[in-house]
Amino acid sequence: MTHALKPTLGTLHLWGIAVGLVISGEYFGWSYGWGTAGTLGFLVTTLFIAVMYTCFIFSFTELTTAIPHAGGPFAYSRRAFGDTGGLIAGMATLIEFVFAPPAIAMAIGAYLNVQYPTLSPKYAAIGAYFVFMTLNILGVKLAAMFELVVTVLAVIELLVFMGVVAPGFSLAHFTAHGWAGSDSFSGTAMAGIFAAIPFAIWFFLAIEGAAMAAEEAKNSTRTIPRAYITGIMTLVVLAIGVMLMAGSAGDWRVLSGINDPLPQAMRMIVGEHSSWMHMLVWIGLFGLIASFHGIILGYSRQLFALARAGYLPQGLAKLSRFQTPYRAILAGGVVGIIAIFGDGINLQGMSLTAAMITMAVFGAIVMYIMSMLSLFRLRRTAPDLPRSFRAPGYPIVPAVALICAIICLAAMLWFNPMIATLFLLFMGVGYLYFLTTKNRRERQATPTTAQEGEA
Repeated sequence: MTHALKPTLGTLHLWGIAVGLVISGEYFGWSYGWGTAGTLGFLVTTLFIAVMYTCFIFSFTELTTAIPHAGGPFAYSRRAFGDTGGLIAGMATLIEFVFAPPAIAMAIGAYLNVQYPTLSPKYAAIGAYFVFMTLNILGVKLAAMFELVVTVLAVIELLVFMGVVAPGFSLAHFTAHGWAGSDSFSGTAMAGIFAAIPFAIWFFLAIEGAAMAAEEAKNSTRTIPRAYITGIMTLVVLAIGVMLMAGSAGDWRVLSGINDPLPQAMRMIVGEHSSWMHMLVWIGLFGLIASFHGIILGYSRQLFALARAGYLPQGLAKLSRFQTPYRAILAGGVVGIIAIFGDGINLQGMSLTAAMITMAVFGAIVMYIMSMLSLFRLRRTAPDLPRSFRAPGYPIVPAVALICAIICLAAMLWFNPMIATLFLLFMGVGYLYFLTTKNRRERQATPTTAQEGEA
């Protein structure tokens, strides 16, 4: 049985999804990188990652417009490298999008706890899952419109944050102990720069998820490039601005291991009882909600695409009467809620939130590598593939993205062996399912399903 998603999204919707998927990374998560590399070291890491993402998005857009498919990277790698390539990219993307939401949900709980100290952050996080899974099930256009509204509010709030703390800007605060806890660059500082890579990636993680809405985009050859390019420009400016302003507000070390660094940074400038402080907490929730809601949309489309192609149980590809993959939405939510109940566990000396961020980043980096390899391969093997947008500066720009991603993966394997082992375990389970269901897939294959990765 063939399942199809309906094209209803325009450029603004896609920009809202692309930026909204990521924007929680400006509100929390990145400050863990300060504890690893110091402010100056993490600034170096962030600039390196910004270059990688800019090159990646300009290259990735070529694939998204040429192959507008709900599976995104899964479809590109399947077209380039066959079923096994599709599996690697698809499973990596799924890990990225399933492990990012519980980290964001716990940050939502932490922000609410600032206002309501008696409210359990854990149960607030679980409540967020139920609310936004329901919204996603009710229809993609409603979900995308909501995403656009909360994303715009979240961007405005970040600009307000920077404006409010700007009068207290102190370069001396930002540079104090700026190199991995010291005042000078050293070998330890260099190690910190590489160890902080996952938290710099968190600034931009999941922007590629808008590709999973490409099958639901109107005139995807025009709307997707506009959304991606304006999206990455928006995020780079916000990431650098937020980090500089927060780090200059006071002793940045107080902010380096918490889930609500922006309210605490503002508290240093305006005091605990300022109306600005309460506004940031409430409107700041929009940033977290935008990413949380958008990534639920992303993981559901990835589960849907993998199930539709037979890589996962095909029941996950069933659509609701609203034409949304409701079983995929619920399945990803179950995994996220289980992860939230594990809050308090430390992995490799880091909090569960930091560990889930790192796990999500492992999935992202593997997917980035597979996507850039797919771009190079398809340029050779499918020269006639319609390409309404071609990567500028080819082959240099995609090569820069690929080399940067490989460096990131090597550094993460070195500094995070336990989480790397868990990541490989998840990938291995997916591969075993792939092998055991191969014969069934081949028996059930139809011309339509066989070409889904090539559409």
